[in-house]
Amino acid sequence: VQLQASGGGLVQAGGSLRLSCAASGGTLSLYTVGWFRQAPGKEREFVAVSNWAGGITSVADSVKGRFTISRDSANNRVYLQMNSLKAEDTAVYYCAATTGTSAQANQWLYDYWGQGTLVTVSS
Repeated sequence: VQLQASGGGLVQAGGSLRLSCAASGGTLSLYTVGWFRQAPGKEREFVAVSNWAGGITSVADSVKGRFTISRDSANNRVYLQMNSLKAEDTAVYYCAATTGTSAQANQWLYDYWGQGTLVTVSS
């Protein structure tokens, strides 16, 4: 499966963005899909995950209450809705997929990665 992340951009602190992860060559509903991010000078970190059936989701403590992951099976996409953005949310955001059935925060368990989309939050 090939993944393409989009929807990033420049937003003021307190604003919102919705990132999209589009898939081709496979059906995303059969994959666990995660969002990860990498800020400048930092390691890539887990943000959110939706298990293969979409019934289990999890988000990192740093974004809990602000970010939501959801699926659009009809359009073969997974979204990351980001509200109340902060300057520390500035990063390149990646979507990734794995055939594992449990919700995974470990990036090393993912087999397929999108190219990343840049989110910049100005304070």
